[in-house]
Amino acid sequence: MRFQRRRIPKQSLEALRTLGARDGWLIETSDVIRVGFGDAVEHVVLEQGLDAPFDATSSLRSHEFAGDDGPPGSGVIAFGALPFDRSTPSQLDVPQYCITQTSNGDAWITSLEGSASWAAVLEAATPPVQETQSLRSLALEPTPDEYAHNVALAVEILRSKEIDKVVLARSVRGTVPEVIDAAAVAQRLHHREPLCTIYSIPTSDARRFVGATPELIARRTGRALRSHPLAGTIALPPNVEPEDYLTWLLGSTKNLHEHNVPVNEIVTALESVYDDVEADAGPSIVALRTLAHLGTWIEASCRNESDAPDALEVLRLLHPTSAVGGVPRQSAYELIRRLEQIDRGYYAGPLGWIDANGDGEWWIGFRGVLIRGATFEAWAGAGIVSESDPIAEREETRAKLASFLSSVLVDAVQ
Repeated sequence: MRFQRRRIPKQSLEALRTLGARDGWLIETSDVIRVGFGDAVEHVVLEQGLDAPFDATSSLRSHEFAGDDGPPGSGVIAFGALPFDRSTPSQLDVPQYCITQTSNGDAWITSLEGSASWAAVLEAATPPVQETQSLRSLALEPTPDEYAHNVALAVEILRSKEIDKVVLARSVRGTVPEVIDAAAVAQRLHHREPLCTIYSIPTSDARRFVGATPELIARRTGRALRSHPLAGTIALPPNVEPEDYLTWLLGSTKNLHEHNVPVNEIVTALESVYDDVEADAGPSIVALRTLAHLGTWIEASCRNESDAPDALEVLRLLHPTSAVGGVPRQSAYELIRRLEQIDRGYYAGPLGWIDANGDGEWWIGFRGVLIRGATFEAWAGAGIVSESDPIAEREETRAKLASFLSSVLVDAVQ
């Protein structure tokens, strides 16, 4: 196949977001929006998930490519959402069209040669008008009380020092009266959570995963890499000045312990492949609309770009981080399966993109909703350490669920 990249005028962000969220592929940060649309002209299949090495870049480089110069991530790229279980087969999709637009308005379109006018496709994307809906049915797995009980069981195991940290999650599944418009969900999340990355990705089980994630696993650009793990959370009550809550979070022994675990884990992993790795001296506050987290920036680099692993290799190294799994990784994963007893599917798996040069961005797939027609599924988890309180952790998951499900529902979720 032959692709061509051309520089184009600045496009409407609302139109791009609508097109990608509803029928295509959308990854939107505060700096760049990437929107794939049209057909998936190639499926890059990872038959063993992230458990086996896979050179996605060779597949992407096999396509002929011509046209204007552009930045990383503006050529032939593959989008994807991968399952939490790293051994599960998965796939990335190469879209027929991809528009990359920076925050200063520079824009490029990469399209399969011979495709119809991309502008006509963009113009046909009708703006979302759907309001939030009331529930028709709802099932919680486990129930709030069962979740608190699971946390108590995990704390007893952690106190025996067999495991340092484990993330336990719970899910809600429900229905609403009308087919859910993913574009309306994405637009609401963009306005409510401007610091988050807005995503909408079709999944291999014919659903769509749409949400707003604050957590960057890895951004690979040439020989450089950045990661921004988050761990340690507090709910921010409405109509209250948050300063006292944020000060408490920065001084909370339990939350600092929970946060330092993934930071140290990622630094150690990156030091095995990168020449230089540095992390901020201490965490900073990442304040969202209803929640605040502790976050630390980690930067790594190789002296030679040829030695730098591509974005998928970095994922193989890091996923699942202890921000969504635990430490030690395998022991925590076994405890998750024992206590949750439900397949997480795409919840807490990586989502993002990779290009033919190995550059890419991958985010943790949470704070989102999996939708098909008028049905939805959502998950939220909490990091459990030996100092955790089961009721407080239950309430943390409730606050997380309520935060992003408010983009779909009028009703509160318990």
